[in-house]
Amino acid sequence: CTFLALGTHFGKVFLLDIQGNVTQKFEISSVKINQISLDESGEHVGICSEDGKVQVFGLYTREGFHENFDCPIKVVALHPQFTKSNYKQFVTGGNKLLLYERNWLNRWKTSVLHEGEGIITNIQWRANLIAWANNVGVKIYDISTKQRITNVLRDNVSLRPDMYPCSLCWKDNTTLIVGWGTSIKMCVVKERNPTEMRDLPSRYVEIVSAFETEFFISGLAPLADQLVTLFFVKENSEHMDEDFRARPRLDIIQPLPESCEEISSDALTVRNFQDNECRDYRLEHSEGESLFYIISPKDIVVAKERDQDDHIDWLLEKKKYEEALMAAEISFKNIKRHDVQKIGMSYINHLVEKGDYDGAARKCQKVLGKNMELWENEVYRFKTIGQLKAISLYLPRGDLRLRPAIYEVILHEFLKTDYEGFATLIREWPGELYNNMTIVQAVLDHLKIDPTNRTLLTTLAELYTYDQRYDRALEIYLKLRHKDVYQLIHKHNLFSSIEDKIVLLMDFDTEKAVDMLLDNEDKISTDRVVEELADRPELLHVYLHKLFKRDHHKGQKYHERQIGLYAEYDRPNLLPFLRDSTHCPLEKALEICQQRSFVEETVFLLSRMGNCRRALQMIMEELADVDKAIEFAKEQDDAELWEDLISYSIDKPPFITGLLNNIGTHVDPILLIHRIKEGMEIPNLRDSLVKILQDYNLQILLREGCKKILVADSLSLLQKMHRTQMRGVRVDEENICESCHATILPSDMAKPFSVVVFHCRHMFHKECLPSSGTLPGVQFCNICSAKRRGPGSGILEMKK
Repeated sequence: CTFLALGTHFGKVFLLDIQGNVTQKFEISSVKINQISLDESGEHVGICSEDGKVQVFGLYTREGFHENFDCPIKVVALHPQFTKSNYKQFVTGGNKLLLYERNWLNRWKTSVLHEGEGIITNIQWRANLIAWANNVGVKIYDISTKQRITNVLRDNVSLRPDMYPCSLCWKDNTTLIVGWGTSIKMCVVKERNPTEMRDLPSRYVEIVSAFETEFFISGLAPLADQLVTLFFVKENSEHMDEDFRARPRLDIIQPLPESCEEISSDALTVRNFQDNECRDYRLEHSEGESLFYIISPKDIVVAKERDQDDHIDWLLEKKKYEEALMAAEISFKNIKRHDVQKIGMSYINHLVEKGDYDGAARKCQKVLGKNMELWENEVYRFKTIGQLKAISLYLPRGDLRLRPAIYEVILHEFLKTDYEGFATLIREWPGELYNNMTIVQAVLDHLKIDPTNRTLLTTLAELYTYDQRYDRALEIYLKLRHKDVYQLIHKHNLFSSIEDKIVLLMDFDTEKAVDMLLDNEDKISTDRVVEELADRPELLHVYLHKLFKRDHHKGQKYHERQIGLYAEYDRPNLLPFLRDSTHCPLEKALEICQQRSFVEETVFLLSRMGNCRRALQMIMEELADVDKAIEFAKEQDDAELWEDLISYSIDKPPFITGLLNNIGTHVDPILLIHRIKEGMEIPNLRDSLVKILQDYNLQILLREGCKKILVADSLSLLQKMHRTQMRGVRVDEENICESCHATILPSDMAKPFSVVVFHCRHMFHKECLPSSGTLPGVQFCNICSAKRRGPGSGILEMKK
């Protein structure tokens, strides 16, 4: 609908646009306009007044129907398709319901559709169906069949029909909604089964819903499956005799078969509502636009269905910004009036006013999005209120970035107030967000005031690393003994930068430093490391020791030097080193060990140099350890050493006990026992002698067991050899005589021949073999005898 047609109590009709501006005015009568009807196209209008005038004309031409009746005409209704020539019809209602039709001669024909039941107060025309209300009830007329279909009686007859008029509206072409007093009925026009017609109309009406409402009905309009109802509200007053008229209500209800459910309710403020009656209100609607017009004597209120914009407006009014923002995002494509970003900014402002700076900063990510200008504005606002720290966590740092100056402002703020927070930002922010040199200089300025601050130094090292000034970063890390120093060296291949910092590295973590140096010998040579550690022999020893453990031959030129290092810093590993090294100068090692009175090492060196008797003497005299002396003698397995050991021990009873317990398997114990002086008291002699006898018996048993095993194995092998030698040997024409080299088999197999085959598989003609040797009847293979492989173990002779 593009305009409103409004009639007044003074007989005028105004056409208004939807903003309420008058576009046209018609002088119809001098008294009250009762009804105005428009066809669906909005091109023709029907008007009736209290003085009996009825006019039907085109808005763009005054040609049409003009008639004066001798009684008031309360209602008029045009055919919905009145503009079309085939449907020039309209009805009027006063004491009668009259149908006007224009015939082919352009004359109007009048037909009485109904009369005799009082004043007709309302008419609604939809398609071929005309519904009207009078004092008795509501009727429906089918203009296509010219039949009256039904009569819906009025429920509450106690109410005056002129004070509480009937409200009618069509929901669709077959559904009529009737409201009267506090009663609402939904009537559906249906086709009657042809078999049931008889003299009945072809259609009938079924009431599908009927229910009572709390207030009096002033108007009805459909809204999808729901109803828009205009209620006249009259409430009882405790202080006044008369009822109190409240503001009219516009409700949306959901009809049910016998009741209804309230969906929404709004009280309308209109002028002089305290003086209005139920009949003073009207509800009209514009189909297809969900626009509703509430008409009162002094006001027209336009209502429309709430949309998402309205919902967002309400949420913003209630300061429910979070919900408003979510609603705006969900309906982003359909939002007409609201800018999501604008809503979000209102929310951010609200949070800032509340003092929830972190919440406001967090919302910036969602609200500001890719708008860099808004981001910068917010950063400066947060700076003004002293809350840069809050927004720093949420600044863009990906493909979309702010100007470097913005990030530098925040870093400077943190540098002034929070070293730890500054360090965190440096670690988390990509270095390309800001001017690295500017921040480096700022950190250096702060270090002038606090030169030992670990946080600032560590952060400075990280800045140097990003700027690829690794040598400076490395110096700081080493100074701080920072755990990341080794990772920095490996990651950026800084081995050339640490050649003069090896001592610092090893002071920080000796084990890790040595492993790194050994793993990268191709980058830092052993000679270079030894040179750097020359003044720190304890560190040099650790390095050379690990080098030796990895490879006994690497660093061999330092083995002589290592003797003194082991003797000074690591004696437990000296003897293993002397045992494993093949490049160690024995004389130098012996000299050092003798100077330091290292007996065990000296004993080893003496034995290695061939002076075993002196070594044994040191064990017996300086260590006085008979077990070690016996062990040493066993290792050397030298009879003279055993003799020296016995000679030294013969006047020492504890030594004799040790010898008796241990030498049984290497030296005949009788030799020792015969040399023991009579009367010498020897500790545990009895046990020692018993052990000797047990060891002897054990040796005898072992020998006998071994002999049995040997005999059994020999017999088994002999039998196996015999079986092998008894097997047949294949002789064919390919074999030759090892003496004459002719084919072993004659060409004529019918003639007698004789062949000798030895177990060594050499073959001879019998006549080619020499005569038997010194042993009659025993023949040997000449070839094997010549090679001294011994005789064949047997002989096979073939004769034919």
